[in-house]
Amino acid sequence: MAGGHMKYRHLSRSSSHRQALLRNLVTSLFKQESITTTWHKAKEAQRLAEKLVTLGKKNTEATRRRAQQIFFEPNELVPKLFGPIRDRYLERPGGYTRILRIEPTKEDQAESAILELVDGPKDMRFAMTAKTLSNLPETTRMNELTAKNVKKVTQFRQDGVEHLRDMVEKMREGKKMKWDTRTLLGPRRVYLLEERHTRDKHLPEAVNDGELPNPVKLLHGGVLQKGTKIWNVRDIVERHKNKTREAARSEAEKTRTKQQKAPKALQSA
Repeated sequence: MAGGHMKYRHLSRSSSHRQALLRNLVTSLFKQESITTTWHKAKEAQRLAEKLVTLGKKNTEATRRRAQQIFFEPNELVPKLFGPIRDRYLERPGGYTRILRIEPTKEDQAESAILELVDGPKDMRFAMTAKTLSNLPETTRMNELTAKNVKKVTQFRQDGVEHLRDMVEKMREGKKMKWDTRTLLGPRRVYLLEERHTRDKHLPEAVNDGELPNPVKLLHGGVLQKGTKIWNVRDIVERHKNKTREAARSEAEKTRTKQQKAPKALQSA
């Protein structure tokens, strides 16, 4: 049967709240070029982002007014949409965004994903392909899957082959210099199963953004370049238990003091 309403994810929100959420996500996407959110929100925001790029490629007065209505920061993002982003995707027929699944980053273990603009400075697949090529010996031929990924990331990217070659060379130099390429996610919440109330369970993990723990440097007495404070989850849980015991002990002492004062008050009465 033709016609009918288009299906979409309601995201457990009212219509106005859902539209505000998607506008906020799209504004952050075009501002930062890459955002991390839940998978379902990313799928809905991707549809709106693709429409915005299509509006930018048309480049008419009507499409400019429509883009101003969507962005929360139109003065900053409308010139970017109709300028660099339009030039970037002028030859690309479609597929301006990409969604990559990642491990859950929220405390409720919701499905998480990265929503990014392709062929941009934060293109994840471009960087992963370059890293794969840098790990291959120079005399070894790439397999079919790697060749397919190379074609994907360079087909519509301006000077894509040269940019990919430069990134591969930088990664090989970093490998020779033994750079630490490991990354660490931002602060996450640690949940204690033995606690009763959810509001008493979460503890901010004491890890700053950008810190790279390196056990080899620590064993030799070295100092980390991007941070010196490394916390173990077990230590955090133990500190929380000690604070809970101290609070319970002080509460018991207050109760005992009240019970001791009660008979004296009855005698004076």
